[in-house]
Amino acid sequence: MPEPSTLAGQLGRWPHWRTLAWYGLLLAIAGIMVFPMVWLLSTSFKGPTENLLATPPQLLPQSPTLANYRQVWQSHPFLQYFVNSTIVAVLTVVLNLLLCSLAAYPLARLTFPGREAILGLIIATLIIPFQVVMIPLYILAVNLGLRNTYLGLILPYLASAFGIFLMRQAFQGVPKELEEAARLDGCSDLGLWWNVMIPATRPALVTLGIFVFIGTWGEFLWPLILLDRPERYTLPLGVARLAGSFSLDWRLIAAGSVLSVLPAILVFVLLQRYIVPTETASGVKG
Repeated sequence: MPEPSTLAGQLGRWPHWRTLAWYGLLLAIAGIMVFPMVWLLSTSFKGPTENLLATPPQLLPQSPTLANYRQVWQSHPFLQYFVNSTIVAVLTVVLNLLLCSLAAYPLARLTFPGREAILGLIIATLIIPFQVVMIPLYILAVNLGLRNTYLGLILPYLASAFGIFLMRQAFQGVPKELEEAARLDGCSDLGLWWNVMIPATRPALVTLGIFVFIGTWGEFLWPLILLDRPERYTLPLGVARLAGSFSLDWRLIAAGSVLSVLPAILVFVLLQRYIVPTETASGVKG
């Protein structure tokens, strides 16, 4: 039998009941958040003989099948939807990283009259909902001949106030010694932005890229307004077509939904390891 002092020490190392309660609460919230995705995945593998509205609900399919995925892929041009969504999402990410970082650099590192006012106006645009500018954007896109085009889908998302603010904060965290050393080597403002600031703020760039990709990949309203040619549809519009074509067959809709969200999940899983602080001060000798 352990000594009383040893037993007391072991008990003292146990997690406090409040910590256990917080962990339990967080696990419950995580379960609530994950359950819809698990149910969607389960429904996509259920066969036509299984009752989706059974009581109590059956989480695991009785006879898992890939027939739903095959039928969705063969009945609709999902490959074209994938290509359209990929082109729009990748181009939007590249343009956002370029334009947001270019706009954020002078706001973070240069001194000029009205800098804070410009930053305030940019941040103020965050309170304007997309529905307010939706009609003017549509008229602009039509007048420019961008209807049913990739560029028209990208137009409203070329840059964002969130991206500019995020990159400005990242640029402000770069040590001034790196900037001063680059200027002594004859580096221009543009060269300093490209050779010093961009490498030093990689985590912020990756974070912004992930946010933009996921947001663009799942965008539904703007493509619905701008596109009327099925060969230009993105994945969200392609999944929406399943509801009308198959008279609300939830198995097929679930399979199409899983196919549409899988790339966004993979991008986050593959890139999340790059969202770590970089040692920007490691190149500073003092």
